[in-house]
Amino acid sequence: MTGVPMGAGPLHSAAGRATGISSSAQVRAVLGPTNTGKTHLAIERMLAHASGIIGFPLRLLARENYDRMVARKGAGAVALITGEEKIIPPNARWFSCTVEAMPLDRRVAFVAVDEIQLCADPDRGHIFTDRLLHARGQVETMFLGADTIRPLLRRLVPGIEIDHRPRLSHLAHTGATKLTRLPPRSAIVAFSAAEVYAIAELIRRRRGGCAIVMGQLSPRTRNAQVALYQDKEVDYLVATDAIGMGLNMDVNHVAFASLSKFDGTRMRPLTPAEIAQVAGRAGRGLRDGTFGTTGMCRPLSEEVAEAVEEHRFDPLTRLSWRNSELDFSSPDALLSSLGRSPPLPELTAGHEASDVLALASLAANPEIRALARSRAATRLLWESCQIPDFRKLGDESHIRLCARVFSYVMRDGRVPPAWMEGQIAAFLRPEGTIDSLMHRLSGIRVCAYIAARPDWLRNAHYWQDRTREAENQLSDALHEQLTARFVDRRAATLIRRLDEGGADDLLSAVTAQGEVLVEGHAVGRIAGLDLLAEGIDVPDRRLLMRAARRAVRTEIPRRVHVLAHAPDSCFDFAKDGRHLTWEGVNVARLRRGHQLLHPRIEVLDNPLLDNVQRERIRERLAEWLGRHVREVFAPLFAAQAAMPDDPTLRGVVHRLMEGAGLTPLERHEERLRGLRGHLGRLGIRIGQLALFMPALMKPRGMRLRAILTCAHMETEIPDLPAPGRISVPHDLLPALFMDRMGWMRAGPVRIRVDIAEKLITELTRQTRQHPVPLSHALASRLSIRRDAIQAVLKGLDIHVRPPRPMPPEQFGPPAPTMLVGRLRRKGSSGASGPVSGRHSRRQEGAHGHGSAGDVQVVTRRPAIREDHPFAALAVLRDRRA
Repeated sequence: MTGVPMGAGPLHSAAGRATGISSSAQVRAVLGPTNTGKTHLAIERMLAHASGIIGFPLRLLARENYDRMVARKGAGAVALITGEEKIIPPNARWFSCTVEAMPLDRRVAFVAVDEIQLCADPDRGHIFTDRLLHARGQVETMFLGADTIRPLLRRLVPGIEIDHRPRLSHLAHTGATKLTRLPPRSAIVAFSAAEVYAIAELIRRRRGGCAIVMGQLSPRTRNAQVALYQDKEVDYLVATDAIGMGLNMDVNHVAFASLSKFDGTRMRPLTPAEIAQVAGRAGRGLRDGTFGTTGMCRPLSEEVAEAVEEHRFDPLTRLSWRNSELDFSSPDALLSSLGRSPPLPELTAGHEASDVLALASLAANPEIRALARSRAATRLLWESCQIPDFRKLGDESHIRLCARVFSYVMRDGRVPPAWMEGQIAAFLRPEGTIDSLMHRLSGIRVCAYIAARPDWLRNAHYWQDRTREAENQLSDALHEQLTARFVDRRAATLIRRLDEGGADDLLSAVTAQGEVLVEGHAVGRIAGLDLLAEGIDVPDRRLLMRAARRAVRTEIPRRVHVLAHAPDSCFDFAKDGRHLTWEGVNVARLRRGHQLLHPRIEVLDNPLLDNVQRERIRERLAEWLGRHVREVFAPLFAAQAAMPDDPTLRGVVHRLMEGAGLTPLERHEERLRGLRGHLGRLGIRIGQLALFMPALMKPRGMRLRAILTCAHMETEIPDLPAPGRISVPHDLLPALFMDRMGWMRAGPVRIRVDIAEKLITELTRQTRQHPVPLSHALASRLSIRRDAIQAVLKGLDIHVRPPRPMPPEQFGPPAPTMLVGRLRRKGSSGASGPVSGRHSRRQEGAHGHGSAGDVQVVTRRPAIREDHPFAALAVLRDRRA
């Protein structure tokens, strides 16, 4: 909104001349860094005059200073004018405004514009430049800003008086600091909502919470968030660069989480002056402040840090400008006047603003052009295009909204109440996420801007109240969401107590559910016999845990007593097989003992336990473990108890005790086969490969054997084969472990010993009289590939005779692979071995399978009758052999 120049004088030949300003009217500029008291001086000067207007760069600032002025002069004497909010009492004398909303047609004694260096901003700078060139008070005009604009002020405003005000406190660079080590009363600055949320979440977890300040927040939400910080409910503030524009808060340190920002067209690095503007929020009044970087942000260079400390920056060379003497004769003429070139070399065209883009789009619309046929209609079209695009959806929805408002006012004289109510109702939903609430607040702000135009709406005061009420509801909901997500008041209070005085005076207790409270805040829980920290994670966690341990001094002895008298059902092995648990929590670890069935128990390190309590826990666990082993291995202990007074049998049972029910059978021990009957009555089977107890090859026994074996080997228990598996790849698990578990090597696989023994016995019985064809069903029975069956059988010492190829002159089906039988080791007796003594030893060489150490199993050929029709074929067969 440009309006009519406010008593503008001949500042330059390009500027028009107006009347009504005294020749003694003073134009001043008060320049300097942040925290110089410039804004305070301007408000004091304005309130000393009979009337005045001051323009701020942000709606938040306009509202904040409006409240200060009301406290001084009363609500009836002070007005607030922003794009979305207008509070104008009939007798208002002093006005707090956004720069865009300054009423330039009102003559007042005093005029001030804050942050005048924003004239150089490529997006909004043309508004500030227009105020610099045209806005004047009848008695005094004051521009407030940074020293960087000083040279251009002297050239563009002849006769201006420029005062420099030094900073009231010192600003020092402290370098990079970790987020978790930032001091209390710090503001962390980021430049995107996602980054703000991520940092705020981390601060909540580590330091109890933070307040949020972003430009998208409504004044009500922003004030509520700032109150959290100012009232010291939280010690940290996470914000965008919105805090750099005059928001005065109790900040000691400013930490940059990023040094680049998106300026609407591209990502660009911050200039040193912009860094100084934000860093200057640290240290207010006479209190010094510090600044630096944090998180993943690169450190500031020494040159930039020194420039910020000394407030030394390159001066501005150009100010953004857009023509304010507009031609409303037609939309095309209006666009042409808006595109006029700057009249002075110190001025330059800024970025193409959203209102010009909207005007260009609507001017090309035939329906809109048909309505905009007069100067008044063209002016109305321009005012409609100046509706701010608060939502920034990135599509044409805002242009369509501008067109609709223009069409309604042109055709009906006013915006229809039903349409207005529909717009408000669509946005007035106080539930949802933080982002959705901020989006709806932006929509309500658009509605509030329209409601602030009494010439566009009937009963405009009603709609202003309606939109203000809707904004307040959404603002309160947004504040609640931000607080719920990013603030833990109890944690923040607790951390502050720790920072101030340590942990000795903190109140702590343990609830019946095992929750540990310190100062009413849950900091952990007792799991088993240990204190687990939960909830907040603070840098000085040691002090917090010291206070928590004081609360469990009486709880731990009680729990040790409960453990010592707990039933066996409360104990078990952990999933890793190396720990013992009580009520699901690890309390001890298994170590190598003097025997496999008697591992050593080591109570886990725990600073809450003394030696007497540790021994009491160990004894109870040892008692349970002993009973459990005897229960699972009951057949083994029964065999030990029922063992007759025979040294050989005692040796066998002793070896089985050492192997938890299983021990390999060596070649020289085939003499033990004579004890098969005695061992069988004890539940012990003597096979070709091992001595074992079939009852202990079930899943429960296998699991306990694995746990005890790994404890004895002092290794972690691996993932065991599923209970239904009968074969696994031979390299699936370490060989020594698999041997002790009873998985016997058979070529490329390992087969469970009971399955392997059953298979050997069955095949030996089948081949006792003569070879038999190899059944393909063996592969599926053993869960192996068909092409691996011969290698597996060979690994079990079972001889397979491949088929001989037919001579070329013979035809017929191929001969099958034959199972001949199991190899008998040299030195073994025929009675005990699986090979029949009726097999002929003299034919070994004929089959080509003889060796120095083995006796081959061969098939005995029947006698050949000379008068048989196939006698000649038998002779040929013998020759081929």
